[in-house]
Amino acid sequence: MSTHEQKKVEMAKILTNIDAVKFGIFKLSNGKISPYYIDLRVIPSFPDAYRDICDFYAQTITQQIGTKTFDRVAAVPIAGIPFASQIAYNLKKPFLYVRKDAKLHGRERRVEGILVSGDKVLLLDDLVTTGISLKEAAQAVRAEGGVTTEAITFLDREEGGKELLDKSGIKLHALLRISEVAQTLYEMGTLDEESLKTILKQVKKK
Repeated sequence: MSTHEQKKVEMAKILTNIDAVKFGIFKLSNGKISPYYIDLRVIPSFPDAYRDICDFYAQTITQQIGTKTFDRVAAVPIAGIPFASQIAYNLKKPFLYVRKDAKLHGRERRVEGILVSGDKVLLLDDLVTTGISLKEAAQAVRAEGGVTTEAITFLDREEGGKELLDKSGIKLHALLRISEVAQTLYEMGTLDEESLKTILKQVKKK
């Protein structure tokens, strides 16, 4: 097993250690109903887990994307902000965040921070389901003159987000895919077969 694969296993263990994987009936931010929920918003409340995940983000960005290919890191609020701000700091890159809607006072911008026309922007979110939030964030960055072709997320729920972003000219990099996490937790004995099947049924077949 490569070092990168070992890190993926460690990340899956972190999710179960902080009880981030929940089963039940949950309404997602996109309105979809899901039989499971991954609560990544709790991660910053666990300093060791938060540090390890931010380090893995930075390592993956450096190895798979390259720090010279982008000028700024932009978060998709709200859950993406604590990760993106720390990772931008670690990588010595300026930090931005993209509002869901333009504010109706001040400069009335959607992109908060300094963005100069032609700047290459790496989008960062904590989790991707359909990809709509990242697509809309990319549109906002592009509308203000930024260039964005790459996005990174901690977890891809594999429900069509990667494919939607591909069509929008954005390559999605995911630290983990939900199918990998589920299989790892099942093999560890922390996820039963029924729960494994519940998660895998949600994965959009290619």
